[in-house]
Amino acid sequence: MKTAYICFTTDVIHEGHLNIINEAKKYGKVIAGVLSNEALVQFGRFPTITFDERMKLIQSTPGVDKVVEQKNIMYDEIIDTLHPDFIVHGSDWLAGPTRVIRDRVEKKVEEYGGQIIDIPYTYNETVRHIDRKIKEKLAMPEFRRSRLQQVLTMRPIVKALEVHSGITGLIAEKTVVEHGGRLDQFDAMWISSLCDSTAKGKPDIELVDMTSRFRTIEEVSEVTTKPIIFDGDTGGMTEHFVYNVRSLERMGVSAVIIEDKTGLKKNSLFGTDVEQTQDTIENFCEKIRAGKKVQLTDDFMIIARVESLILEKGMEDALTRAHAYVQAGADAIMIHSRKNTPDEVLEFCDKFRNENRITPLVVVPSSYNTITEEELAEHGVNIVIYANQLTRSAFPAMAQTAREILMYHRAKESDDRLMPIQNIISLIDTL
Repeated sequence: MKTAYICFTTDVIHEGHLNIINEAKKYGKVIAGVLSNEALVQFGRFPTITFDERMKLIQSTPGVDKVVEQKNIMYDEIIDTLHPDFIVHGSDWLAGPTRVIRDRVEKKVEEYGGQIIDIPYTYNETVRHIDRKIKEKLAMPEFRRSRLQQVLTMRPIVKALEVHSGITGLIAEKTVVEHGGRLDQFDAMWISSLCDSTAKGKPDIELVDMTSRFRTIEEVSEVTTKPIIFDGDTGGMTEHFVYNVRSLERMGVSAVIIEDKTGLKKNSLFGTDVEQTQDTIENFCEKIRAGKKVQLTDDFMIIARVESLILEKGMEDALTRAHAYVQAGADAIMIHSRKNTPDEVLEFCDKFRNENRITPLVVVPSSYNTITEEELAEHGVNIVIYANQLTRSAFPAMAQTAREILMYHRAKESDDRLMPIQNIISLIDTL
């Protein structure tokens, strides 16, 4: 008997999935693959139920003869193992980033005479409603908050992109690229005090109060589902920090990063060119302990940012502080540098990993921007934050457009190079 293979990435079965199953039955025995959690995250989706629950969901669906785990978004291993006569899939993979998956499948099945069956994609009001409910569930604080810890166990290195508004959040959420036969995307979002302040036309000196910054979180949270890492600057007074930890946790933020400096906030990339004061180890550890004490869940992470290299205090000071902060309860360590090479960051990571193999390491390669994520991962880095690139790319483009309109007294010259407004609107989901 011939076999037809289908793959599911869903947490709920609707009529579109049933249509795929019924069409597959016309070609033979139906084998359904369930994408693993690790592959699901790579595919841009976070599960709302466990993998075992997803397996049981598909096993109990009428028309499915056998269920297997598909461990990768590419079908190579499944095809090599099962040699299905037919691969049945919705027609949505005929265009867009997932086209690379179809092209790869087509080459694989041609090797032994298999065939792809593209089924017209089912998308009506009922399906749209179900998809919308799943997305809304993913955006709920209780689901979003734990997502950073989840993705840390699933990805070789977590990529976070700076966002400062709903539309930049959508860019981080929906940007998917195909490169070298694989799909890639961002895993998390970074809400930076620098970029949040800049978007409001304010200096980066903790002038924008937490109420305003929390509103930015709300704007981003309303339209996205990926985990949020929040830039907490110094954390402020310990009495204020514990209150903010509770607020961030309640809002569904996954982590806050606080730096071990005191006084008026100065951007770290100024280094010793401006006066910056580092907190004592004892005071900063007490702030970390106080924050951890008021947490209500195990999902939220407090990440300690070590400024020793920025302030030229030396490698030993950085390592001493990092180990002390972990002892105080920090869930991860961020090491910062303003050098234009990654050498001192990599040295720190190697020495830290000699004593601590578990605690996640976070880096922000703004000044040493030639190093790749793969190279960072080889030195034990777990999270890389692209901390200000969207802001830095947007402002020159907007300034150029403003100058051109003034110069030519019309918008024609600018419009020729601008993205059509329809493309921007297409990022925004409608209810």
